[in-house]
Amino acid sequence: MSPIIFVHEQNDSVQIYMKVMEISIYTSENKTMDSIANFLEFYYGFRLKHLASDLLAHGLSPTQITEAVVKAMAVGKSSGLDIDQHFRPVFTGIQEQVVSDCKLSHLAFGLVLMNADADLQVVGDFQVSVLQEYLGQIGSV
Repeated sequence: MSPIIFVHEQNDSVQIYMKVMEISIYTSENKTMDSIANFLEFYYGFRLKHLASDLLAHGLSPTQITEAVVKAMAVGKSSGLDIDQHFRPVFTGIQEQVVSDCKLSHLAFGLVLMNADADLQVVGDFQVSVLQEYLGQIGSV
């Protein structure tokens, strides 16, 4: 880039300014796909109301949560779910530490809880309640 030189004369003095011009190139090309992808990412992220770390309050350890999330994602993939709509890696703060976490849809939260360690009462209670609800709906048909 070549500099532009400005000369300013005032009361018998001459001041010279030099300015380097930067050129920005603007294109009117619409990036529709990028816009749609950004909107969908925002929309799906907005719908993710749960955090995997919420399960700490239910007695699951970080290791149990991680294993359950991995299993739940595998179940989602094998069932044809769009994983990006239900699982989103994030960082959250827990006890003054930044930790790796996962935002979850309501369905993903249930899948994680369902695939957690069955020795935990909260997991067993959840599995039984889901099965009772399912069988109740089947029985009433």
